[in-house]
Parts: sequence; C-alpha cells; structure tokens
Amino acid sequence: IGDRDTVAKTLGMPADNVRLLSYFVGGGFGCKGSVWSHVPLAAMAARETGKPVKLVLTRRQMYGPVGARPQTEQKITLGAHRDGTLTAIRHESISHTSRFEDFLEPAAMQTRILYASPNIETTHRLVKLDVGTPTFQRAPGEATGTFALESAMDELAVALRMDPLALRLKNYAEQDPESGKPWSSKSLRECYRVGAERFGWSRRNATPGSMRDGDVLVGHGMATATYPANRSNASAVARLMRDGNGVRALVQTASQDIGTGTYTVMTQIAADALGLPPEQVRFELGDSRMPPSPVSGGSMTAASTGSAVQAACVALTRQMIARAVADPASPLSGAPADEVRAEDGRLSIGSRGERYADVLARQPGGTLEARADSAPGAERQQYSMHSFGAVFVEARVDRDLGEIRIPRIVSVYGAGRILNAKTAHSQLVGGVVWGLGMALEEETLVDARTGRYVNSDLAEYHVPVNADIGALDVSFVEEHDPYVNPIGVKGIGEIGITGVAAAIANAVFNATGVRVRELPITLDKVIGAVRV
Repeated sequence: IGDRDTVAKTLGMPADNVRLLSYFVGGGFGCKGSVWSHVPLAAMAARETGKPVKLVLTRRQMYGPVGARPQTEQKITLGAHRDGTLTAIRHESISHTSRFEDFLEPAAMQTRILYASPNIETTHRLVKLDVGTPTFQRAPGEATGTFALESAMDELAVALRMDPLALRLKNYAEQDPESGKPWSSKSLRECYRVGAERFGWSRRNATPGSMRDGDVLVGHGMATATYPANRSNASAVARLMRDGNGVRALVQTASQDIGTGTYTVMTQIAADALGLPPEQVRFELGDSRMPPSPVSGGSMTAASTGSAVQAACVALTRQMIARAVADPASPLSGAPADEVRAEDGRLSIGSRGERYADVLARQPGGTLEARADSAPGAERQQYSMHSFGAVFVEARVDRDLGEIRIPRIVSVYGAGRILNAKTAHSQLVGGVVWGLGMALEEETLVDARTGRYVNSDLAEYHVPVNADIGALDVSFVEEHDPYVNPIGVKGIGEIGITGVAAAIANAVFNATGVRVRELPITLDKVIGAVRV
C-alpha cells in the first residue's frame, strides 16, 4: 500500500489507478521498507511507452541506490557500585546520513529499557556525508546498539571481577526504566537460566587465555538480546464459500511475505479462528487492492496482520452463527448465539448442530463475507512491550594465525506465543547467522574520492556461508502475554541478530584478552596479542 501511494503521488495520479503486485518478496530485511528510485522509474517508463516495463537491478547497483546500514560511532559510560549495582548509564550515538536526507540509526534505544539504573541518558546525532542515503537493516538501531552496550557491560564485569551473567541479573529491570510501566510480559530471567544451562556457562573460566585446546584459545561470552514488540493498524477480509459438498475459506490482506512464513502462519490463524482444517483455507496477500496492512518492518507483521486476520475470521464465524440461530430452517434456530461452538466445519450446541455447508446453502450465492480492522489500543499506554533473549557463544582463536571460529552458539528467547515452531526457529537461526556475519565478516568499504562502495559484490563483501557456522542451539521459553495483542504474539524477525555480535566479541576477549570495539573482528585485530 505504501509503495502504491508513493508511485501514485510521484506520477500525479489517483492511488486507485495504481496496482502493485508482490506475492513473494524474498529476503527483504530493511531495504524493502522504502520506495527506491527504480520503482517509480519503471512506472514512468511504462506510462511513457504504453507497454509493460521490467527493470532489474544488477548486484552492484543493489549496493548503491538501495541503501545500507549506517555507520555509527558510539560511546558508552557505565557507573556502578563495587557490588555491580548500576548507578548511571550514558549512551551517545553518532550515525551518518546523506546530504539530502536525514536517516537516523536509533542505536541507543535499547539502552533506555534494558537495565535498571536511577540515571540513564541517551543521545543521537547525525553527520551528513557525501554518500547515498542509508536505510533500515535488520534490527536497525538495536543490532548496532546492543553491540556497544553489551560489550560495555562485559567490560564492567571484568573491571568488577564479576560474572557477566551475574552483573546482568544484578541490574535486572523489573519494570521499564524509561517509562516506569510494567512489562506486558518478560521472561528474560528464564532465558538466562535456560541458556546458561544449555551452554554450560558455569564451566567458564573468567581469566582471558586460560581455556585452551592445544594451540587454540577458547573463550566464552554472552549478551542480552531485545527488540520492541511493535504493532500497527491492519485490515483483512474473510470469505466462506461452498465447495462441492463442503466449504472453503479465502482470507486476503495486502501484506507481504519476505520469506518469513507469512503465508503459513496467517493460514494457521485463519483456520483456528474459523474452525476449519488449514487445507480448507486459502490465504492471499501481495495485492494493493486487498485490505491494507503495514510494511513488513519492525517485526510487526504477525502481530498486526495476524490480529486483523483473526478479527475478520472471528467476525465471519459470528455472522454464520447469527444466520443459523435466526433461521427457522436451522437445527440451531433460537439457540443462544454465544453458546454455539464452531469447530471442525460444524456449528453445534449440545447434540444440536449442522455443517457450515448447510448454513451456506441457505445464503444468497452460498457465500458469507466479513471484513475487520485491527489497531493498537489503550494497552500501549498501560504496558511496555518487548521481546527478550540471551545469547551464549564459544569462540576459538588460533594462537599463531589469529583465525576466529565460532563452533557453537546457544540462544534462548521469550517472544510471546509462537505461532509456528518451525518457521520461528528458522527466523531466529537466520538472525543469529546474520549476527555472526556482522561480528566477523561484513564490512562496507567506501571510496573516499567518489563516496561509492568499493566491495559491491558477493566476491568481496563477505557474508557467512555454511562452513562458517557451527552448532546453533536456538530455543524459546514459554511465554503468555495477554496484553500485547489479541493473538499474544511478539515479532521475532529481528531480535535474533541483536546481542550476537557483542556475545562473540565478549567470547573473543575471554579467549585472547583483546577487546575489539570496531566491527568486524578480523584476525589482524587480535593476532598481535593472542600468544598469551
């Protein structure tokens, strides 16, 4: 919908004259949050030629006109008593933007809510440079910000000679330090406990360089993960139709699937609300003529679109029940509507009941339809809503070469109701892998003369491959949140990357005694000091 409106405004035509179709986006983590120049250019070319136009960017072009994560320079100040109690936190962040547009990387946002302290100060500033405008990249702000904050917490633990996990538990925020609101739910303590147990954190030696395997230095590090539980306005429509001797449902909303399983989980939500098996439900998205849903950003698709889908399907079910109890021809005629159950394709109360197909057979056209809108309510003013997690990492550093390997990562998350364990696990594994890339491999090199990216291809811009990834132990703790939204879910698309880079850096320090504060952590930054 946002892309449609932007194209319509650019071309000076009514929004209804523009139709945008995008059934499968692929991995659009961040860059799809804005309309880039090639989209209206393709529309303009089509209008001028009167013919369909296909515009495909090369890989090298993707590194320029489509933006990237901003560079940040962050300064953290922590004050604490000798027992580890934080007395002050200051987080200053400077990020770059272009000369012609302001884009801010909110790297200090998580610092406002993660740990209890009587004094918390954060600042964000921008530096305008002669480069292209940066953009959102997975967990914008939190990914970069948790690296700085969680590295600083590890440094404080070392200075206090305190276990890093104990330091975090010492300053556990029982309520939101910024707003004073209670959490809608928070399972971080349990994440710490389960993660530490699965990782074997109690066997860690705090002295850098003390754990070895032959000529390899072994280090253990950890960090906290967090991301806000966002939600926005969304709408959906649901239709129930006869299909031979049975029924089928069609549910539509103008959302998008960026490879995260939106088709799957929305089908599940709809089937559950309609009392039908998933194979009788078809979920459609990706067409701007469907009811509007928000951008797939801020980890809010499941919470926003899912709530609208549930609302539309519940409204459709209630409409079907109302028709049945008001129909003299129905076995349910005169029954209390609020006592009628809808499940397995059948309406029933006690021994009385009939199939959905029988109800539809008596409706004009054999079809029923309901549309619903869903939006955040007063709960946003009453509660602070975030997901939390804990990341534990083992790093192995070759004493002679400085080569860094990560043989295992254990991460545990509390993220409300998990709609689909398989797709949710995949989301978090992807986030952790990306966090490893952020920590050890990914680096954009800028030509100082032109402001263009030098390594604008996958040969020289390094990303993790299968050989780089060891054992990933990703799990959830059970968390019930009755306030966050009607379906009780928290977005998980971005929390997986947060905290990972810091946990790796902390593990590298535990292995080598070298504190690396600039990413990526490459062998040249540790090789001079690994022979401890």
